[in-house]
Amino acid sequence: MKQCADSILMIKPVCFRYNEQTATNNYYQHVLENVSREQVQGRALCEFDDFVTVLKNAGVHVVIFEDTEMPSTPDSIFPNNWVSFHADGRVGLYPMFAKNRRSERREDILHSLRTTHGFAVKEIVDYTGLENKDVYLEGTGSMVLDRINNICYAAISQRTHNVALEQFCKDFGYQSVAFSAYQTVDGRRLPVYHTNVMMSVGDSFAIVCLDSIDDNEERARVVESLQTTGKEIIEITEAQMNRFAGNMLQVIGNETCVVMSTSAYESLDDIQISAIQKHGAILHSSLDTIEACGGGSARCMMAEVFLPEHSQ
Repeated sequence: MKQCADSILMIKPVCFRYNEQTATNNYYQHVLENVSREQVQGRALCEFDDFVTVLKNAGVHVVIFEDTEMPSTPDSIFPNNWVSFHADGRVGLYPMFAKNRRSERREDILHSLRTTHGFAVKEIVDYTGLENKDVYLEGTGSMVLDRINNICYAAISQRTHNVALEQFCKDFGYQSVAFSAYQTVDGRRLPVYHTNVMMSVGDSFAIVCLDSIDDNEERARVVESLQTTGKEIIEITEAQMNRFAGNMLQVIGNETCVVMSTSAYESLDDIQISAIQKHGAILHSSLDTIEACGGGSARCMMAEVFLPEHSQ
């Protein structure tokens, strides 16, 4: 079992825009004033292409699929919420909070991974029926997986339900470390919508905003789990979390890399940067439009492909 993928699936945007359905509980989203939808899409596409170039130049294998114009899926640029790929050949499909995000799930992508890209898909584990019960679990947005130690970190929210979380952990053999994480919005403490904006787990380190875990016992349990599994804990502040410093992903290219947005990188201090660089070369790219309108960042844009190859 390995923690870091050397293949990444990404979705090229066609009609990226501010999604009103997700903005109800994603407090990172903002409407860009005096910017048309066409301009938002154009900027997002440029940011996407530049990001892909950064990854490919570092030797990361990027599998790109283009979004479809119909049905309209403004958040398709964040595929890690609807699908996860596992080393045993299983694929997880997840129940999504926003109705207009459910169309992001595409069988043609799974088919192409098999037939065109040489990956073996042995079983699809489908949790999407839970949407009928208003139970949601948005993939590796909701769950930050320590694949080496089979631990699943999850901040419970409207998009991360305990029922679905426990079912995933049972099916895939993970131990759940669940907690509540908050951010301050207009003076109120409100739930962080996805776990992967407040923490990231690599092979030997973890980025985590412990300040977002208000309950002392829950915070101590997260710290204990990370320390017990030998992770160097690199703390970030809530202000840095708001710049998407928690939304990082360690990947394998020509060397081990830690990927983040330029906003996240510029929010870090020298001590944090040095600590991260012990675990991989830092890659960053500007994702300002995607972050503002979509409320997600670099990690959200990358679905790790751990599937075995056909010959294996």
